[in-house]
Amino acid sequence: MKGYANRLLYVDLTGETVRPGPYPDDLKRDYLGGRGLGVRLLSEMIDASTEPLGPENVLIVASGPLSGSGVPLGSRFDVITRSPLNGTITSANSGGFFGKELKRAGVDGIIISGRAKRPTYLWIHNGETELRDGSAHWGKRVSETVQDIENETMGPKTEVFCIGPAGENLSPIASIMNETFRSAGRGGVGAVMGSKNLKAIAVRGEGTIEVADREALDEVNAAARAKLRENPVTGKGLPTYGTAVLVNIINEHHILPIKNFQSAHDPEASTVSGEELADRYLKSKKCCYSCMVCCGRQSEIDGVEGDGPEYETVWAFGPNLGCHDLGMAIRANNLCNELGLDTISIGGTLATAMEMTERGYADAGIRFGECEKVEDLITAIGLRQGIGDELAEGSYSFAARHGHPEVSMTVKRQELPAYDPRGLQGHGLAYATSVRGGDHVYGYMISPEVLGLPEALDPFTSTGKAEWTKIFQDLTAAIDASGICLFTSFALTAEDYATLIRGVTGMEITADDLMRIGERIWNLQRLWNLRAGYTKADDTLPHRLLTEPLREGAPAGRVWEREPLLSEYYAVRGWDEDGVPTAKKLAELGISTFGAAVTSKTERVPVR
Repeated sequence: MKGYANRLLYVDLTGETVRPGPYPDDLKRDYLGGRGLGVRLLSEMIDASTEPLGPENVLIVASGPLSGSGVPLGSRFDVITRSPLNGTITSANSGGFFGKELKRAGVDGIIISGRAKRPTYLWIHNGETELRDGSAHWGKRVSETVQDIENETMGPKTEVFCIGPAGENLSPIASIMNETFRSAGRGGVGAVMGSKNLKAIAVRGEGTIEVADREALDEVNAAARAKLRENPVTGKGLPTYGTAVLVNIINEHHILPIKNFQSAHDPEASTVSGEELADRYLKSKKCCYSCMVCCGRQSEIDGVEGDGPEYETVWAFGPNLGCHDLGMAIRANNLCNELGLDTISIGGTLATAMEMTERGYADAGIRFGECEKVEDLITAIGLRQGIGDELAEGSYSFAARHGHPEVSMTVKRQELPAYDPRGLQGHGLAYATSVRGGDHVYGYMISPEVLGLPEALDPFTSTGKAEWTKIFQDLTAAIDASGICLFTSFALTAEDYATLIRGVTGMEITADDLMRIGERIWNLQRLWNLRAGYTKADDTLPHRLLTEPLREGAPAGRVWEREPLLSEYYAVRGWDEDGVPTAKKLAELGISTFGAAVTSKTERVPVR
C-alpha cells in the first residue's frame, strides 16, 4: 500500500530501546493513520486505570497517508495519549513540516512508553534512530531548544518537536511545539511528554513518499486546488486575514464570548481582529507544507517576530479577558509558544481567575481588564511560581479547589474555545458530546451555522442538528486520520477525500468507507470515556450556558437547550439512552471486543 513509510517505531524510554515494527494493512484500512492509528493502539495498550503522568501511559505521534504526499494541505499529524487534564484519550493536531519530515525519514508513527532516567531526546535520520542525552536542553524555552538541537544535528534542515518549561513542570495544559511556533496544543500532551523526561523528537528525512498513481493523483490534486481557490473561506478569507478574520464575523453574530462567557458581544472587538493584525503587525503569510491557503501569519512586535496569533488566541487574550490590546495578545501568544502552553486553556484559566477574584471566591491577583498583568501571570503558570502553580492545573481544578467549579467554562474539564453555544444549538451539541472535552475542531458546526458551508443552517433551532453534528464529528475524525488539514472541509466533500486517498494509497475506499472509519474512531474514544468514568451527565455545558440567556442581538433570550438534542444525538449514533454504544453498533463497526465490558450499568473507574 503506497503513501505510507510502512514502519512504526516503538520507543521504550525505561529500557532505552528503539524497536522498529511493521504497519499492518488492516490498521491502514480500518483507521488510516494519525488520530485513528493512535486511538486504536492506545485502546489496546493501556486501560482506564493508567495514570496519565505515569510511565505506563503511552504517547503516540502519528502521520496519515496524505501527510507529506503532496496533496493540497497534506501536512498534518497527531499526538495521541491519555490526557492528564481530564483522563480522556485526547489527540492534538499540528501542521507545518514535521509530519512530512517524519514520513520521509521512513516512519509513520512513534509509540513512546516508559520514563527515561534523565532528560532525553530522540533523533531520527533517514530511519536511523538514537536516544540522546537532553540534559543540556532541560529548562530551556522552545526557541532556544530548537536552535540548540538543530546545531547538534543537521542545522535548519532538522525538524524539532519539543516541550517547553510548562511540559517539564507537568502542567496539564502544556502543549508540544514544532518549528518553534506551531502547536499540538490541547489536552496536556506536553505534560505527558515531560513526565517521560523526553524533551524533544528531532527528525531529518531525505527519502521519497511513493504514491499509487501519480498521473491520476495530479488530476485529483488540481481539482481539489480549484475547489479550495473558489471557496470564499479557503480562497479569500483565510489567505487574506488568517483565522483571526473570524473575530468580526463571530462578534457580529453576538456569539463572541466576553469575560468568561458572561456576555457575547464586544463593541471594541475590531481592535483585535484579523484586519487590525494585517494593518499593524503583519510581516508575511506563513504556509505549511504543500499549502496554497497559507492561513498562518508572521507578526512582529517590539522587534520580535513570531507566528500568529490565531483567532482563538486573540480572543483568549482579548475580549475573553476584557482586553483590547492586540500588541499584548501577540506578546502573550509568543510567550505561550516559548513556554509550551495551550493558549485556549490559558485564556480560559485566566478568565476564570479574574472572575473568581472579582466575585471574592479567590484572590488570583488579577481582574478583568488588567491586561498589564497577563504576561507575568503566564510566566508564573509556565514556571509554576506563586499563584501560577495552582493555575497551571487548568481552570476547572482552580475553580473547584476554591469551591466554585461552576465558574470554569469547561466541558469534561477542558476549556471552551471562542464561540458561545447559546446562539449555536448544533455547535453546543458538538461541545457537549466531544470525546476529548471542550473543543471546536472535533465537530466544527460553525461551518453550517455561521458560515453557511456546505449549506446554511438556522443556528437557533435544534431540528436536524443531531445528524449534522454526527456527520461533522465523524468526518473530522477521518480527516485527522488521513493527515490533511481540517480547513479543506470548507471546500471538499467526503468523496473528494476518498478520491485523494485512493490516488495516494491505491486503497479501494469510498466516501461511505471514509465516514465509517471516522465513526469507528469516534466510538472507540467514547468507549474509553465510559471506562474512565464519564457518563451521560458529562455530556453537557457549564450551568451558565444552560440557564443564563444571552442579552443582545439575534440570540437574545436564548440558552443552549440540552434536550431533546442529546437524546436525538444518542439515537442517531446508535447508542442507548445512557449514551452507551449498542452491541449492534459496535458489531457494525467491527469493534465489539473493545465494548464487551461496557454497558449502561458498568462500574466505572472514577475520573481523577
